[in-house]
Amino acid sequence: MVITSRPRRRQTLAGELLVWQLAIVVIVLAAVAAVSLSQSKATFDRVEGRRVTALAEEMAGNPLVRTQLVRPAPAEMLAPLLQSTLTRSGVTSATVADARGRIVASTNPTLLGTRLPVSGKDATEGRGWSGELPVNGITELVAQAPVLGAGDRNAGDHLGTVMIGRASPTVWQRLMGASSYLLVYLGVASVLGVAGSWLLARRIKRQTFGMEPREIAGLAEHREAMLFGIAEGVVALDPQLRLTLVNAVGRRLLDLPESCVGMSLTDLGIEGRLYDVLAGSAGKDEPRAERRDEVVVRRGRVLVMNRMDVTKDGRRLGSVTTLRDRTELAQLERELGSFRSTTELLRAQAHEFSNQLHTISGLIQIGEHDEVVRYVRALRKHRESLDLHLTSRVRDRAVAALLMAKSALAAERKVRLKISERTALERLEPTDSADVATVLGNLVDNAVDAAAAGDDGHDAWVEVELRQDASSVEIVVRDSGPGVAPELAQEVFSHGFTTKAAQGGDRGIGLALTRLVCKRRGGEVSVANTQAGAMFTARMSVGRPADRATEGVR
Repeated sequence: MVITSRPRRRQTLAGELLVWQLAIVVIVLAAVAAVSLSQSKATFDRVEGRRVTALAEEMAGNPLVRTQLVRPAPAEMLAPLLQSTLTRSGVTSATVADARGRIVASTNPTLLGTRLPVSGKDATEGRGWSGELPVNGITELVAQAPVLGAGDRNAGDHLGTVMIGRASPTVWQRLMGASSYLLVYLGVASVLGVAGSWLLARRIKRQTFGMEPREIAGLAEHREAMLFGIAEGVVALDPQLRLTLVNAVGRRLLDLPESCVGMSLTDLGIEGRLYDVLAGSAGKDEPRAERRDEVVVRRGRVLVMNRMDVTKDGRRLGSVTTLRDRTELAQLERELGSFRSTTELLRAQAHEFSNQLHTISGLIQIGEHDEVVRYVRALRKHRESLDLHLTSRVRDRAVAALLMAKSALAAERKVRLKISERTALERLEPTDSADVATVLGNLVDNAVDAAAAGDDGHDAWVEVELRQDASSVEIVVRDSGPGVAPELAQEVFSHGFTTKAAQGGDRGIGLALTRLVCKRRGGEVSVANTQAGAMFTARMSVGRPADRATEGVR
């Protein structure tokens, strides 16, 4: 037999609020009741204390009491007076004691002959006293007044003590006296509590999209586990571009302070390309939109960012942007630049040799054997002169191979790549050579694109000039393209050649990496316009040339 149990239904937010509010109401009512009882007791002690004190003093000054206390068996004469006082004033007890404190007359016959209960020495020394005392097992509010002699022989003598008592009401009696008011308070508070709980729960559920507290807690736990357990950075913004959430990875990638949540992008000093991507617009006049695979260079890091708007029931809540660090990948691509240049050279040469072989094959087929010989000699002479001209000025093999590859690729696009007569570059350390090749390759690619896109009717060309001193290398690349607009002279190194850099993949990242490499080596890169076109100048520090370092070791 299988026993199944239905899961207990969890309490709703409105129910929890009602329970807690009713509990608060009960606690408040209990506190109010305690204060009310305390005030009631203080009022009783003050009012009744004055009354019993006045009665005790009045009876102590009665001539009958004074004359009978000095005679034997005063109870018979004083009993009617005590009983009339008890009936007339509504007190609980009336008692008379002699000078030795022995009760001689009382409305409670069981007390006759016993000692008068006293507190302190006031009553025994002939002074009045009032307060609470246990009388015959009952706590009473009593007042004791001394009876003083008034005759010629006993004037001023302490003849005895009169005690008038009023039974103090118990806590239950006071509570029953105030029960009607407490029930009214409880009813009113319950109605207000139910109505307030319902309105408050409705408001809270509207603000929390109808989720119960356990669902909100689970959502918060899942969010913490997801956001702080992934390797990507996450940045959330509200519609006013204030940070509402950022995980540790996002804060590290963007170099944000610990207390960045709640601050706006402007307050954090974020501007330029990064501001455009996070805000969802490439410019101030363009509407916000989703951004996919946007590349941003931020303080030496190459970041790939994806932005999405968040909406709920047609209401825009803000945006969420994820960040991935591609700095290591960019570093790896930079280190593989020399191998890529060799591959490009081989591909370009294969294409060039294929065209030349087609030419030779055609000459042989038409029987122009002498022309074949002259064509082969001309090709050999051109190759030897090109290799000699390049290798005599650029002694670093990786950079020379890169220029050879770029020359062949430029020729395919009908762009002539020239080496300046002022070019002089010695062999470099491998790390220096890789950085120089990265910067040079990016600048040449950019210049070839610009020159090939020119439509001024002149031959397209790109000129490269490399200059080296004891501690740095300067790279100057000129082209015959249309130049760079003055307002984009600084933005091209972070946005590429348009204000919408990195659209469609990695477009525009080359110049940003160029500046990144130059700054890392203590240099800079700039652009200026000449009469022919644009001129990019990059300067970076390098170590000692490889040949000189080897000679120093020897």
